Amino acid sequence: MAFKKNILITGGAGFIGSHVIRLFLEKHPDFRIVNLDALTYAGNLENLKDVENADNYVFVKEDITDAEAMQNVFRDYQIDNVIHLAAESHVDRSIANPMSFIMTNIIGTVNLLNAARHHWKDDFAGKRFYHVSTDEVYGSLGETGFFTEETSYDPRSPYSSSKASSDHLVRAYHHTYGLPIVISNCSNNYGPNQFPEKLIPLVINNIKHNKPLPIYGDGKYTRDWLWVKDHAAAIDVIFRTGKDGETYNIGGNNEWKNIDLVEVLCDKTDALLGREVGSSRKLITFVKDRAGHDRRYAIDATKLKEELNWEPTVQADEGLEMTAKWYLENEEWLENVTSGNYQKYYEEMYS
Repeated sequence: MAFKKNILITGGAGFIGSHVIRLFLEKHPDFRIVNLDALTYAGNLENLKDVENADNYVFVKEDITDAEAMQNVFRDYQIDNVIHLAAESHVDRSIANPMSFIMTNIIGTVNLLNAARHHWKDDFAGKRFYHVSTDEVYGSLGETGFFTEETSYDPRSPYSSSKASSDHLVRAYHHTYGLPIVISNCSNNYGPNQFPEKLIPLVINNIKHNKPLPIYGDGKYTRDWLWVKDHAAAIDVIFRTGKDGETYNIGGNNEWKNIDLVEVLCDKTDALLGREVGSSRKLITFVKDRAGHDRRYAIDATKLKEELNWEPTVQADEGLEMTAKWYLENEEWLENVTSGNYQKYYEEMYS
């Protein structure tokens, strides 16, 4: 079968990537989707068991830090579009081991850019390199204000600095070589299949097992939360209709202080478990603050709404309940990913 596009999606076995791949397989049967993932601790092919036999799906186990492998993938699968999600993404891990973030987020991105340049040469018609980034590149906000596409970069952690570097390199390849690119910077995602080092699945899992719920500092750090399937839908819209060279911020319009979010999760999870609602709040435990912890992130997604007609469809009350229900109903998935490296990491970070 001849496909209209051969799309390389990096990090497709991860949390966000798996939802993007599922959406693209369902919406675009005339596109071949090549899922490239190194299957490190957060990459889990079980996330895609329901679509792994699709006629337009291919999985390739490679690491984006391997420049030769990236050249081979572009050649072997005639890649003409890229959606680049593969990244080291957990701030705590970046503080403990910054070099892995430099290698994956910076060197890995450059390897993909070079492969695209080499194989697309100067024929950019129908080509697109879509780089998926984070709102953390903008730094930290006070009590008011929002990040826009014009906000100056001010990254504060090894993670956000490595993502900021990759953003700059993607833009540099556009301005210097004419590579057709788009970038999106997104707020915190939540939903099914998220590796349980992140706040929401960690809290749900710990409530279930009556374990402490670790909250950094005073718990008043504020984030904007986006339902992961809304993010996947935004990526689809930007990939198809975004303008070359442009940046689009993706936000959920759902600002929560960490402590408020955890208390709501306690109540919703208690109800789903048939426990006294609110009883799990006693598990909340304040722990030593993260080094260089940014106080507040908040996204202004007006550009995306006005230019590309996208806005979030799921608000926090509904989304958090769906998320808690999913983790409670998918015990086997959770047990499979909360073993080995995750347990070791958990002890290092929260003991």
